[in-house]
Amino acid sequence: MNLFKRLLTLSLLFLLLNIDAFSKIDDGKTYEKLKLLIDVMDIIDNHYVDETETKDLATGAIRGVVGSLDPFSQYMEEKVYKEMKTETEGSYGGVGLRIMVKDSFITVISPMLGTPAYKSGILPEDRILKINKKSAVGMSSDEAVKLMRGRAGTKVMLTISRTNAVEPLVFNLKRAKIKIETVKTSILDGKIAYIRLTEFNTQSARDIRKVLVDHKNKGIKSLILDLRNNPGGLLDSAIEIVSMFIKEKTLVLTTKGRDESIKKEYFTSGNGEFSDIPLIVLVNRGSASASEIVSGVMQDYKRALIIGNNTFGKGSVQTVIPLPDGTALRLTIAKYYLPSGRPINRSEGKKNIKNGITPDVEVSVTIEEEIKLYMQGEKILQKYTVVQSTNSFHNNDCLVEDKVLDAAIKLIKQNKTTQN
Repeated sequence: MNLFKRLLTLSLLFLLLNIDAFSKIDDGKTYEKLKLLIDVMDIIDNHYVDETETKDLATGAIRGVVGSLDPFSQYMEEKVYKEMKTETEGSYGGVGLRIMVKDSFITVISPMLGTPAYKSGILPEDRILKINKKSAVGMSSDEAVKLMRGRAGTKVMLTISRTNAVEPLVFNLKRAKIKIETVKTSILDGKIAYIRLTEFNTQSARDIRKVLVDHKNKGIKSLILDLRNNPGGLLDSAIEIVSMFIKEKTLVLTTKGRDESIKKEYFTSGNGEFSDIPLIVLVNRGSASASEIVSGVMQDYKRALIIGNNTFGKGSVQTVIPLPDGTALRLTIAKYYLPSGRPINRSEGKKNIKNGITPDVEVSVTIEEEIKLYMQGEKILQKYTVVQSTNSFHNNDCLVEDKVLDAAIKLIKQNKTTQN
């Protein structure tokens, strides 16, 4: 059976199995487009300069359909789907980047703390132009992930375009075993609890609660929750964390989609055991999804002061649907709405509309400063945890001031941890 007949048979089966969907079409335009697709693929099969494989053309067609929806829906081939499941189990070999497709470019959401990408200074919203010598322009996110991952110790070269950079930047990275450690903590200035959450997973809420109980027993009376460059994770984890700081049975989030049955409201649970602790949340353009839920809810209820830069704007719900051949479809089925009714999702193509969560206190951080902050990592905390003079800190060329963290500590000392 040639390609045309195979696809025609598949199309007829599709029509038979989806009578209800096609009964809504008045003028037959969808059927004509399907027929046109079959004609195009048949022409390619018969006349393209190189011999083509039916499965490759079909896969390309599926990618095109899914890719036309939004940046977060994705068709995952079998190997990519398996890698995704491996990642959720805790570790994989790669460089540690969270990515999405934006304006046909593979765009960095955020690098993961302590990974090769993080240590090299790759930043949120960097655009990947090449992976090794292969152009990444127009590439799908699953193909980019496939090229960047590999055995720990092997190398991969990324060519990156960055705002304000005249020439493309080249990063030669050595892949490493990526292990996701989500909670890091310290005590700043002798009396302020600092918790950095790098990702929301099944253990995050439990780990944060454990840290808070320990700090509370030591007499700590205020908290800075750092969600900068946290790309998100599990919704349940975000709700559990919100529930620690806000009384029970309070609306956290509503998800709404085209299907009315998908609409769902989420509420806090528990007794809000830390609802009285003064709280500041730090965010930036690498804070996405669950990070935006936590910071947005705190902002809506005036429970905490949000400090930093505008967040990424990823407020949509994806579900992973396994397919019979071992591949899978990650499909956007709903959008997040905060208690005030405002959406989180980025407003593509709309001028003068900021994405995500706008902080209560905006602190400008240049790209140059952000690069240095990335490179020095947690060394910045030495300023607040080690007794040293102000002059010795400023004279240390290896460190740049964390203006966002400085602002948070100053406001805590002034007892200004909620909105005016």
